[in-house]
Amino acid sequence: MGAEGAGKRRYDSLRREEQARRTRAEIARAARDVFVSRGWAATTVRAVAEGAGVSVPTVYAAYGDKAGLVRAVADAADLSADAAGMVDALEASASPEGQLAAMAAYDRRLFERSGDVIALVREAGRAEPELAAAYDRGRRRGDGTRVRVFSSWPAGTLRDGLDVATAVDVYAAVCNIDVYTVLTAERGWRPDRVERWWGAALARELLAR
Repeated sequence: MGAEGAGKRRYDSLRREEQARRTRAEIARAARDVFVSRGWAATTVRAVAEGAGVSVPTVYAAYGDKAGLVRAVADAADLSADAAGMVDALEASASPEGQLAAMAAYDRRLFERSGDVIALVREAGRAEPELAAAYDRGRRRGDGTRVRVFSSWPAGTLRDGLDVATAVDVYAAVCNIDVYTVLTAERGWRPDRVERWWGAALARELLAR
């Protein structure tokens, strides 16, 4: 076969790869919809397959079992919150107040766009040890970011009596999915108001006067 045939085969391969990516994305979208609407226990791989318009074997080939589907949805949630944008904002900020605001902005984006997924992973973790471990890894990843940021500040930046570990605990107590849900779903706050309050509250609680 000549060059034209070889080129066609190459483009056919690219088309197949693109179709596979679209299929995986559609399965992940359907999985999020089904998990959030039905919860972990009531969700079946068949229901996800029907929502995505694919066969059950296609779902298993793409993501494996239910736990694999939840991991895929959780990974997409992290991407949607733009962690890279938070890193850029941390590097660009010249003050601890600005860095706290950058982390609060990331958490607001994460909870606003994917709070339902976080609640889902936490719920599923009660019955699925692997997902409990995934939830814990996500929490530790967030804590690790805060440890690095707080440890980079000059001595005397944190309030008297606060070490880095305690500052991370205080951050987690103020800025978390449960506080976000209460303020937005029960108290009627807009997400941008939550973000601003977080920034001010964190500065007040963590930084020396």
